[in-house]
Amino acid sequence: MIPENLRYTRTHEWARFDEADKTVTVGLTDFAVEQLGDVVYLELPSVGQKVQKESAMGVIESVKAASDIYAPVSGEVIEVNSAVTENFDLLKQDAYGNAWLVKIKPDNDKDFATLLSAQDYENLLSEQEH
Repeated sequence: MIPENLRYTRTHEWARFDEADKTVTVGLTDFAVEQLGDVVYLELPSVGQKVQKESAMGVIESVKAASDIYAPVSGEVIEVNSAVTENFDLLKQDAYGNAWLVKIKPDNDKDFATLLSAQDYENLLSEQEH
């Protein structure tokens, strides 16, 4: 099930815009977590680090592969979820909730609007399966 209230990237990150504090919370989709398998290493940007939309901001490694984690928006990292770096199982248990990775204060609100809707992301996954 792909949550309707989130936006997505072609590289399998999800993003949620918080109206209250104008931040974007970022995580990895269920699809990405399933593809990776057992995670053995996770490197996230540090608080205060500037990230660029569609540029690598971290690395996740599993027994199968290593993948970059891409920023869905440009801005400054204001929070990092240390619970995930200490317990990789969270990714499988709650990819769209407690397993968020970072919160970003976006430079530009328009970045978020350019991300894929849940339907667009579902279509992307369907195309990749064929």
